[in-house]
Amino acid sequence: MERTRLAVVIAAYNEGDRIADTVTALTAAFPGAKIFVADDGSSDDTAARAAQAGAEVISSGKLIGKGGAATLGAQAALLTEPELVLLCDGDLAGSAAALGALLEAVERGEGEVAVARFARKVGGGFGFAVGFARWAINDLVGVEMAAPISGQRAIRADVLAQVLPFAPRFGMEVGMTVDATRAGYSVIEVEVDLEHRATGRSWRGFAHRFRQLLDFVAVWLSRRLRNRFAR
Repeated sequence: MERTRLAVVIAAYNEGDRIADTVTALTAAFPGAKIFVADDGSSDDTAARAAQAGAEVISSGKLIGKGGAATLGAQAALLTEPELVLLCDGDLAGSAAALGALLEAVERGEGEVAVARFARKVGGGFGFAVGFARWAINDLVGVEMAAPISGQRAIRADVLAQVLPFAPRFGMEVGMTVDATRAGYSVIEVEVDLEHRATGRSWRGFAHRFRQLLDFVAVWLSRRLRNRFAR
């Protein structure tokens, strides 16, 4: 299948040890794609390593959260006039090459947004945050998702333009799914064999998931209010 014009936006925060491998894998897997790293004000050498690997770095300059930084990266990507945009996280390393399955699903017309469902579960807590995200999406738009907060997504460029700006911080993926569905687009899931840096059942892991949960609640409330005022 001939590859459509593609831009890749990699969300990254302090991924200095993995970002170069992620960029390299994507460059090899998708020749000719424009690759952007949306650096959320990292305090390590993420930006420098990404640039050395050949990516264009779009930096927020300070920590503004994943949704804000990814919005800047997506806006820069759309200026290149792609047909498809691949969104992913900076910690995938070499497994990022498997994301072609998402692009192929969108190219075949199976959906306007394709979300990666990890083939193997690594790390994680007790599932409260993910469970709420799953419930919130179903409550708002009636869509059931196995991987509601997966950041690995292929999306048609015209659809991406309609769901920007992303919801703040970790609410990005929940907001994107809800906004795309409300706009009349189909969001599907595709199982992909990926690896990433998982948070475990440590105090840091629980703190991270609590921050995620707060952002999921905030985006759920904002979309509930938006829908009410739109009537």
